[in-house]
Amino acid sequence: MGFSTKPLDATTWPGFAALVERHNGVWGGCWCMAFHAKSTGAAGNRAAKEALVREGRAHAALVFDGPACVGWCQFGPTQELPRIKHRRAYEEGLTMLPDWRITCFFSDKSYRGKGVASAALAGALVEIARLGGGTVESYPEDAEGRSVAGAFLHNGTLAMFEQQGFRRAGQIGKHRWVVERDVRPRGV
Repeated sequence: MGFSTKPLDATTWPGFAALVERHNGVWGGCWCMAFHAKSTGAAGNRAAKEALVREGRAHAALVFDGPACVGWCQFGPTQELPRIKHRRAYEEGLTMLPDWRITCFFSDKSYRGKGVASAALAGALVEIARLGGGTVESYPEDAEGRSVAGAFLHNGTLAMFEQQGFRRAGQIGKHRWVVERDVRPRGV
């Protein structure tokens, strides 16, 4: 498919919002706020997300098929996305936080299995390089050899991250891993 990616900002907000609204706020009204802060319900999450976008404090690589936004990969500095699952296992032995976190993926239901998440991850890495690069971390699910419900794949799959140069840094759940990669600033 001929996907393109664009950063989430005030100009791309309408496409993002249309995708989320087509999918009931995503996971019942999350609006991709779960890793930012405690939920305030669907309407509150929508307003909070839009405010963060307009203030430049929410980052995502949006995937477009022509004019339609069909998916995204949320990323941001660690302080922008402080909440992660499996925190106790994650913090065990932790010596330094990463510069960036990749926390969430979403694909339009009619585009699932067509490479939207991979395109979104690649777009996020381009944006991270443009924004100065650094250590990037995420928490994907190892789906190798087993069937996994889509709800567990909101962080993507381990195989997808490894295909894009990430290395395993530690296991934090039965099938969940911390992966990391260094991204050079664009032009360096």
